Amino acid sequence: MNPDIVEGFIQASLLTSLLATGVGSLLGLIVGMIPGMTISTGIIIVLPLTFVLEPGISIALLLGLYVSGMTGGSFSAILLNIPGTPSASATGMDGHPLALRGEAGRALGIAITASFIGGMVSFFALFFIAPLLAEVALQFQSPDLFSLVFFGLTIICSFAAKSLIKGLLSAAIGLMIVTIGQDPMMGTQRFTFGEINLIGGIHFLTALIGLFAIPQLVDNFADILRDKEAQYKATHIKRVLPTLADLKRIRLPICIGAPIGAFLGILPGAGGPIAAFISYDYAKRFSKNAKQFGNGAPEGIAAPESANNAVTGGALIPMMTLGIPGDPVTAILIGALLIHGLAPGPLLFVENGGFAYGVIFSFLFANFFNIIIGFLGLRLLVKVLATPKALLMPTIAILCVIGSYALRNNFFDVYVMFGFGLLGLAMRWLDMPVVPLLLALVLGRPLEEHLRVSLAGSKGDPMVFFTSPFSVFFLCLAAFSIFWSFYSERRAKAAASSGG
Repeated sequence: MNPDIVEGFIQASLLTSLLATGVGSLLGLIVGMIPGMTISTGIIIVLPLTFVLEPGISIALLLGLYVSGMTGGSFSAILLNIPGTPSASATGMDGHPLALRGEAGRALGIAITASFIGGMVSFFALFFIAPLLAEVALQFQSPDLFSLVFFGLTIICSFAAKSLIKGLLSAAIGLMIVTIGQDPMMGTQRFTFGEINLIGGIHFLTALIGLFAIPQLVDNFADILRDKEAQYKATHIKRVLPTLADLKRIRLPICIGAPIGAFLGILPGAGGPIAAFISYDYAKRFSKNAKQFGNGAPEGIAAPESANNAVTGGALIPMMTLGIPGDPVTAILIGALLIHGLAPGPLLFVENGGFAYGVIFSFLFANFFNIIIGFLGLRLLVKVLATPKALLMPTIAILCVIGSYALRNNFFDVYVMFGFGLLGLAMRWLDMPVVPLLLALVLGRPLEEHLRVSLAGSKGDPMVFFTSPFSVFFLCLAAFSIFWSFYSERRAKAAASSGG
């Protein structure tokens, strides 16, 4: 056996390293649950503490926070319908309806289980095929990345099935909002209207908090005024571990979500939200219970949760083998390594092979701590639902304000958050879907950047998108996605008319 592998396993198995991983996992669950707090923010807060720690212990702490932060985001999405992380937006669409039916423990148990399996799949990808996958991802050019993002954007058609016009209008609003700030190519200001706080654009998480949290808070405050409490039945959870029937039911969604998450994690800028929504969409397409999606389908929890946790290991692949960050968190991890005098890249495995494999095994242990701490603390966390709304909702509102302010230490973001809250309320009253707007906010900027870079390089020739096999592959998938959406809608209308 490779001595570096043995040395790495021993290093990650030290009591201090395991303790750091466990503490990081606990912090990650807490940070992920708090609306407005991001994993990146949590790691940045903890990062100064790692300056005095050994490199292996420091990375173990940060990896624990990274892995569990993804799972923690689903807790608040399921319990309160307020996603703690962008990736958890897809989880809440089926997780919260289950919680409303008194099955919060079941929903959270499925989420934790799917997260663990997704993390393990990405661990094996990281351990066995990291160099190969990183080499493939490195070959992606701007046209390939544009086609990938465009493919992700076609999922809007699926979420606009009730009213395609309203769904496309929602997406158009999102794409218009993305254009606010600096031009990605020229660096000039656009649509800022002289407001200096808009030069940096609209922060995605500020919009996310407003779109999801404010309408939910308004509904809950209305219930308080009407003396009407939602029946969560959170205090009588009889089981939290998924049953064999649930495990059989979520096999296919996990098999869809985990590989998608691991692969997209490798691609810089793809990230958890894209993986979660793509996995959710395809799990719905291939499910025998597609009509239950959005109303509490276990498959709708398992697919995005396995995907967003698989992204973590995938994002570590280019970081460790090429020194290229797969997402903002791994960019911070690169900084943490550089602080300790360790440069990530191909030479890391040559010059510090033991440390490199120590990072990989710390990632493995982080996934084990994630499922252990998650299940042990699950009943306590579920009891948040038993808290009277008169106490819980003001606390959530304060956390939303603090979270919006803490993103950039700018009170202007709080005003933006409330503005998006009003937009979310208006869309709810007009029966417009919010998810297309959310997807446009996530994908709009990379879509524009890769489009303009590709056309600039080809001197305006659109055929550049058909010269690469990767680009053609993603465009074919996008075409299939659009066709399938219209076909499914027409079939549903035909079934409804024949049934009527």
